[in-house]
Amino acid sequence: MNASTPTSPKAPRVSVVISTYNWPEALELALGALARQTVLPHEVIVADDGSREDTRAMLERLARDYPVPLRHSWIEDKGFRLALARNRAIAATTGDYVLILDGDMLPHPKFVEDQARAAERGSFVQGMRVLTDETGRDRLLSREVQQLGFFDRGLTRRRHTLRIPALAALSLRVTRNQKTSSIKGCSQAWWRDDLVALNGFDERFEGWGREDKDLAVRAFHHGLMRRMLRFGGLATHLYHRERHEDGASPNDPLLADTKSTRRVRSPLGLDRHLAEFASQPLPDLREQVRA
Repeated sequence: MNASTPTSPKAPRVSVVISTYNWPEALELALGALARQTVLPHEVIVADDGSREDTRAMLERLARDYPVPLRHSWIEDKGFRLALARNRAIAATTGDYVLILDGDMLPHPKFVEDQARAAERGSFVQGMRVLTDETGRDRLLSREVQQLGFFDRGLTRRRHTLRIPALAALSLRVTRNQKTSSIKGCSQAWWRDDLVALNGFDERFEGWGREDKDLAVRAFHHGLMRRMLRFGGLATHLYHRERHEDGASPNDPLLADTKSTRRVRSPLGLDRHLAEFASQPLPDLREQVRA
């Protein structure tokens, strides 16, 4: 494997925060893809929303030969608390730039390289998903293939498999705005100090939906722009049944309040966890399993 950490003084140290809940087979594929990056991340932190012990066992097995620090942030399973799980993992990061990724997203080998190149102050980056159907998911989970290309069977959104750096750079320039359409927390990139300024995700958001859009809206209130990364930073989503974006969420009133009050900082957020990891960093699983 030919991979390296960034050497340019301008390249940010990239921390990957990858969320999961009781799908260790998908998470293992995603972590394997992160280990094969052309530019390795500074660290990978698993934001675990209460998975069973089999996820922890898989992580310990994987950690023995993992190329970068691998950390496991686990919270008790008390329902869908993705905002809390992500905040705790973000608080444990030690990099400058945070890639937020879902545990059912398999990053392209140049995912980290593309995202690091796209980093620009005053903005966050929204990534795209390569969508699979059940056939594509099963081909990846069975390890028949490591990734799916434009002409492979099992895809439902083929155009997002195309990595074209010149078009990616153009996309980042022409999509600089404050629109709330297509906001998805499954693949985003943020400067860590911007997340601190926003106080991260709002942990009052429990149950499905809107915690990612709330973060984006507060970022806009803070003066940040959203840029869309198409034709780069590719990641493939493993098919599963999803709630529709237009469906109702129990968090809709909270999002409406954020918009009407022009709130910037989360009232229940990241600052609850920063002191914990400032005094005692989240352990690197590699050191624990090798001890």
